[in-house]
Amino acid sequence: MLPDTLPVSLSGTSVPSGWARVDSNGNLIPTPSLRQLFEYYLSAMGEESLQRLVARIEQELERLGQPARSDALHILGNYLDYKLALGDLEASYGRDPVDNLRETERRMQEIQGLRRTWLDADTAQAFFAREEALDRFQLEQRRIADDDTLTEEQRAQALADAERALPAPLRRAREDTRRFAEYEQVRKDLADNPEALEAWREEAFGAELSQQLAKVEARQKAWDQRWQAYREERQALERAGLAAPERQVAIEALRDRYFTGPDRIRARALDSLQ
Repeated sequence: MLPDTLPVSLSGTSVPSGWARVDSNGNLIPTPSLRQLFEYYLSAMGEESLQRLVARIEQELERLGQPARSDALHILGNYLDYKLALGDLEASYGRDPVDNLRETERRMQEIQGLRRTWLDADTAQAFFAREEALDRFQLEQRRIADDDTLTEEQRAQALADAERALPAPLRRAREDTRRFAEYEQVRKDLADNPEALEAWREEAFGAELSQQLAKVEARQKAWDQRWQAYREERQALERAGLAAPERQVAIEALRDRYFTGPDRIRARALDSLQ
């Protein structure tokens, strides 16, 4: 029987959802969420045995009817075999970093081939399409960067073309990353002009997200101010010459005065790093 208590690393987390999809005949539809379910439990390897973690996955799969449950169990077995084969393949590469573009591409193709050796085409596509698209894009980025025959304009166009070939979710993620990087610079430039910053933020992100960002930043600013005041008082306590037990009691009382709830836990964690 499996213990009710999860491994420590999974405590307080949520089991991935959305993986129990079936077609009109009751057959399982492989999805990225199914792989996420597998990896959710396998990430606790070392805290529990592989046998117990697999049993936890199998327990989750029991919610499926037939034939979907048998499909899922078959995929799970093949996925575990793939993981073992992948470990052997990566061990054969050694630990030296690869800076050769051709060798990087060769290894990428070997890994992709291994996935399709152990998993059927639909499952391999569902599990790895996003990851492989990003691998291809990064490889193309390196090719473009290394091509000395390109002008700066041609290089920029080639990178834009490569990015357009990415799946829509990855393109949006990259666009979001650029927007937030730009926003960080704008925050610095407009630090003394909150009205202009608010207008820029609303135009860039829309009213709803702009309001959420403003709230997050206000909370962070309040935290920074409290943390700074707390650190100054703590440093004064540490210079006061108190005996170690008295100093610790005084610091804990000071921390409780400045912080509550999760902020107190955060402050204690930061103190432990000092």
